[in-house]
Amino acid sequence: MSARLLKAAIIKTLPVMAGYLALGVGFGILLRVNGYGVLWAIGMSITMYAGAMQYIAISLITSGASLLTTAVTTLLVNARHLFYGISLIDRYRGAGPKKLYMMHALTDETYALVCTAECPEGEDPHSYYFLMSVCDHIYWICGCTLGNMLGSLIKFDTAGIDFVMTALFVTLFVDQWLNTKEHRPALIGIGATVLCLLIFGSENFLIPSMALILAVLLLCRKPLVKGGKSI
Repeated sequence: MSARLLKAAIIKTLPVMAGYLALGVGFGILLRVNGYGVLWAIGMSITMYAGAMQYIAISLITSGASLLTTAVTTLLVNARHLFYGISLIDRYRGAGPKKLYMMHALTDETYALVCTAECPEGEDPHSYYFLMSVCDHIYWICGCTLGNMLGSLIKFDTAGIDFVMTALFVTLFVDQWLNTKEHRPALIGIGATVLCLLIFGSENFLIPSMALILAVLLLCRKPLVKGGKSI
C-alpha cells in the first residue's frame, strides 16, 4: 500500500469524515447522557460500527431489552447490508484477508464510495477499498469518542440530535445523483420505497422495499448496462 494510495483514500473519504464526526459526536453525547462512558463509546464503535443501530442500541440497553429483541431489531435495521454484500461480491473477490475487515467495515457511506470510486492507475483496487474502509472507521471512532468526552462537559437538550443520520443519508443521495448521469436506479429505489411505505407502514417497510428494489434491478439489469459495465 503506497503513500499515494493512502492519500487518494483520505481525499476520497473527506466528505464522510465530515458526516461521521458530526454523527459520532451526536452518538457519543447521547451515550454519555444515558450514563455510559468513553470505553463504551470506543468499544461499540469498534465492534458494532453500525451507525443508526448504535443510536437504537442506547435505547435497548437502557430499557433492559432481551437478547432476542436486540437480535431481531438489529436484523431489521441492518438487513439492507445483505443486499450491499451481494452487489459487492465481484469487487471484493480476491481481496484475501483484507476482505474480512472490509465486510465488517461496510457501512452505507463506505458502500457508496466503493461503488463509485475509481482506483488510481497502477494501484491495487482491493487495497484502495480497504484503506477507504479503514479511514471511515477511524473517523467514526474518533467522533464517538470525542462526543462522549464532550457529553460530560456540555449540558443541553439532546432532543432531535439523532436527525444528523437522516441528514447524512440525504447528502449522500444528492451527491450520488449529481455525480452520475444514470438516474434510473435511484428512481427505482425511490418508487419502491414509497410504495412499500404506503403498503406496509413506517414500521415494516424496510425489508420489503429492499427486496422489491433488488428484484426490479435484477429484472431491469440489461437495460441498465452500458459498455459492458453495470451502472
